Amino acid sequence: MERSLRAGRLATFAYFTLNGFLMGMWIVHIPAIEHRAGTSHAVLGWLLLLLGAGAFAGMQIVGPLTDRYGARTAVPVSAALCSAAVVLPGLATSTWTLGAALLVLGFGNGCLDVSMNAHAVQVERGYERPVMSAFHATFSVGGVLAALVGARTLSWGVSPAATLAAVALFGLVAALVAAPALLRPESAHTAEIPAAEAPTAGAKAARRTPRRIWVLAALALMLMLCEGVANDWSVLHLRDVLDAPAATAALAYGAFATAMTVGRLLADRVAARFGAVAIVRYGASVAALGLTMAALSPWVPLALIGWTLFGAGLSGCIPQLFSAAGHADPDASGVNVSRVAGLGYLGMLAGPAVIGPLTHWVPLNLTFFLPVAFCVIAACTAGILRPRRDAPVPREAEAV
Repeated sequence: MERSLRAGRLATFAYFTLNGFLMGMWIVHIPAIEHRAGTSHAVLGWLLLLLGAGAFAGMQIVGPLTDRYGARTAVPVSAALCSAAVVLPGLATSTWTLGAALLVLGFGNGCLDVSMNAHAVQVERGYERPVMSAFHATFSVGGVLAALVGARTLSWGVSPAATLAAVALFGLVAALVAAPALLRPESAHTAEIPAAEAPTAGAKAARRTPRRIWVLAALALMLMLCEGVANDWSVLHLRDVLDAPAATAALAYGAFATAMTVGRLLADRVAARFGAVAIVRYGASVAALGLTMAALSPWVPLALIGWTLFGAGLSGCIPQLFSAAGHADPDASGVNVSRVAGLGYLGMLAGPAVIGPLTHWVPLNLTFFLPVAFCVIAACTAGILRPRRDAPVPREAEAV
């Protein structure tokens, strides 16, 4: 059992890395794909909403399917779908075909996102200690690998279609190779329930998502909106507000992303010692302090420190929300994770959509106090992650 659990953990790392690599390869080819399809920046912005819509739909569909058939089946199928779909944007020659391609790619990404997080919860339950944050860190590692590979192929003059076709083939092979190591669906928790007391299929179908899950989903929306703000506005903040050179301004996102990755690599150990509540409460507080520092700083170095603190504070929060949702009910892990991931993804997309219009009334740096407020709300409501006495959770992850 220990060997299979270790293999399942390694397979989960592989799928998280693959997901980050696939989406990263799409991102680094956006300019070339936009040119091939003949779309403007404004039109591309609207088309990216189709990517988000597809992801949200995939998340809601695959959640119940993961609970029904098990992550062992859902993860490789989702990974294969996402891998095959990544080539489609590279083949698009018009706005309509690019929109359709992004809708399919988003759907595959959403399916993989939820199913692999549901499997990560299963692995964490087996280890009986927090391991979720490290999985999310390897997603970032996959994005870094995509940037390196994409930069090299673009410098060689390889077309996006050829590169993404090779990436799709690699993804399909990786999805199949890692599949046998995935854990089998859990059944131990249902074996202890007498047959007469076991929920019927009708009862399961009628089961409603608990209010606690919706609160976790709302927190995910707010915190991932904060992450989206950093992704889309950190560089512009240094360039437009502090008049930093373009090369220096790019360091803002670099500092944030690096802090996020390092923080997630360390967060599991911190969560095992102090609990998920402490991670979100103090992490969100540090994030609020860091973004406030960046927003009010008149100096570039201090602003970079602020963006670094913002990334470090946020780094461990989202994995704890996904973990709490997955552990809330082993029979509905997929559905619960899909709720939290779905609203969180909407929050990520809402970042630029919310901040942009606000800049018509207030300077860009002052709009950052909206995500600061969201971080404060998350810190104040972190107690929702405190596990119930009847919920199966990792033994070290007791609330502080």
